[in-house]
Amino acid sequence: MRKLYNTITEEELKCILEATKKQHHKIAFALGFYQCMRVSEVVNLLPENIDKERKLIYIKQGKGRKDRNIPIAPEVLRGLKNIPIGCGARALQIAFRNKCKKVLNKDLNFHILRHSGITFYLTKKNWNTSQVQMMAGHSRITTTQLYTHINPTDLVDKMWE
Repeated sequence: MRKLYNTITEEELKCILEATKKQHHKIAFALGFYQCMRVSEVVNLLPENIDKERKLIYIKQGKGRKDRNIPIAPEVLRGLKNIPIGCGARALQIAFRNKCKKVLNKDLNFHILRHSGITFYLTKKNWNTSQVQMMAGHSRITTTQLYTHINPTDLVDKMWE
């Protein structure tokens, strides 16, 4: 049986961001969700990897030593002035876990942001699987397809339309 990934909604992310005081944590959490970035990619992001004119972020040497270009989400554009993040991966993971416990009463890790972002683009933004595959940097489409699950509350909403 296939395991469903834990995710948070965009609304839950917004609650987390609203409760987060440190600007570098806010942009890091937003990058994880809206840019589908891994924590290592977030902490290694440099100003020269951001092309605001072309609205692209260049991920250099991501997982598997792969490079990729991803479009900048409108939700993160303004916060990119806080790059580099200025803290390590472990510090971000701890900050996110603590904020989730406080705001959502859930024990979640930073990587949930990436899973949630991929699911968000597939199910809420209706991007096709190939587009999300490129955004996430997956080498196989089958990896991206793991995120096409439907949230049970979406099914309930559909049933009662």
